[in-house]
Amino acid sequence: MSKLIQGVLPVLHTPLQADETIDRESLQREIDWCYELGVDGVCGAMVSEVLRLTFEERLELTRLMSEMSDGRGVVISSVGAESTRQALAFAHHSEELGCDAIMAIPPVMTALPESALWDYFSSLAEQCHLPLIVQDASSYVGREISVDFYRKLLDQFGPEKILFKPEAAPIGPNLSVLRDATEGRARIFDGSGGVLLVDAFRRGISGTMPGVDLLDGIMGLWRALQAGDEAATYRIYFPICAIVNLQLQAGLDGFLAIEKYLLVKRGIFTSEQRCTPHSWDLDDETKAEVDRLFELLMQSL
Repeated sequence: MSKLIQGVLPVLHTPLQADETIDRESLQREIDWCYELGVDGVCGAMVSEVLRLTFEERLELTRLMSEMSDGRGVVISSVGAESTRQALAFAHHSEELGCDAIMAIPPVMTALPESALWDYFSSLAEQCHLPLIVQDASSYVGREISVDFYRKLLDQFGPEKILFKPEAAPIGPNLSVLRDATEGRARIFDGSGGVLLVDAFRRGISGTMPGVDLLDGIMGLWRALQAGDEAATYRIYFPICAIVNLQLQAGLDGFLAIEKYLLVKRGIFTSEQRCTPHSWDLDDETKAEVDRLFELLMQSL
């Protein structure tokens, strides 16, 4: 019986050594910390730097996620690629390792017509037995996927097979449009580091896929939302928003730089090493502001 995909499902950051190979010890600490906090599972996705890893490293990351999770929660692997053949290779590998679901963005190098996009996603749905989370990461990379396209996938394959992580702006209103267009059948997850989690929760999401750097805050926020505790919700939410706003100013590399800085600060990672090249580095003044906001978040919990 397949595991239920819901709740807090953090996207793992890939810890790297100086030579940019995966730091397995830090990855184990990261995964253990996630489960100690009570998450429902772990994911690979954009802030895992999957688009910058080699083919072999992506396979290794999925294997390590599965092995290190050791049955403590669902494991969702990232399989999006520039060709259907590549994506299917990642998907079949995930299946062999016992992952619980796959998540895919469309190819990012080519503006595909919907017919080609349909062939890509339907091939993944038909040729891999795992549930497929369709991710629109257009706030970072690629192009927006239409609600009509989402609905067509859902009608064809059903809500147990097709789930959604729509990140095209404006995210909140788009979540509601998808919810209403599918008469509530769509199982939807938010991301964006938690900056829109309160709004998304009120729109009926099934779960959230934040980064790991602020995960204790996200867990506290999720529980406050579930309990209807408005005071705790906003006490925790405001410093999360402020930190994520600093990340947003530099796109994906802004997230990666600050997230890895905080994971080193927490003692989970030993290095802030990212895949090179990248477009932005954390300057001293931004770092000082992150430190101030991080302290406020710790005080809110």
